[in-house]
Amino acid sequence: MKRSIRVEFDELAKRFDLRVIFRGVSGRAEPGEVLVITGPNGSGKSTLVAMLCGLLRPTRGSIRYVDGDDGELSRDEWRSVLGVVAPSMGLYEELDAMENLRFFAKVRGVHDAESLCRDLLGRVGLDPGRKTPVGGYSTGMHQRLKIAQALLHDPPVLFLDEPGSNLDPTGQDWLEGMVLEQRERGTALVLATNDRREMEWGTRHVALSG
Repeated sequence: MKRSIRVEFDELAKRFDLRVIFRGVSGRAEPGEVLVITGPNGSGKSTLVAMLCGLLRPTRGSIRYVDGDDGELSRDEWRSVLGVVAPSMGLYEELDAMENLRFFAKVRGVHDAESLCRDLLGRVGLDPGRKTPVGGYSTGMHQRLKIAQALLHDPPVLFLDEPGSNLDPTGQDWLEGMVLEQRERGTALVLATNDRREMEWGTRHVALSG
């Protein structure tokens, strides 16, 4: 059964040298809901996502992951409960899609993952039997593979940074269905976007001013 995790953040601020990216940002992502982060280009949406994932330290403020049954998680435990789809995510372009997922499943400690990898590729609309290195994939296919990678360990917290930016209309329809499915399964979703359609999926919103 999926763990029930919420993410809370309070009065976050981030500064690089003398440049203040944002300050005083608070919010939370609850299980079964979608927190949408919006703001103009350069306002710090991706920076905020990276901080909530534990990849960047805030200059000020606090972030908490809270298990509904067991209380607050340590920072070292965050990685085991989150999945991330972001432009900065890398894929091994010399490997095919199945080889990529097998590798990331091993890194995640997902055992006996062969059937899971095949199922995930099918769910995102990619052919698990295709042997083409992903370096030859379109940007939309790359995005679908990144989403499959993020779902490998069925994370209770899912971060989506501009997830539909490289998807065609069919892919965007699929993405909306995936977000709805994850909500129904009790995932806490954080979605950084300026896409009007994706903004409508939010049950909570945080707007960065830039």
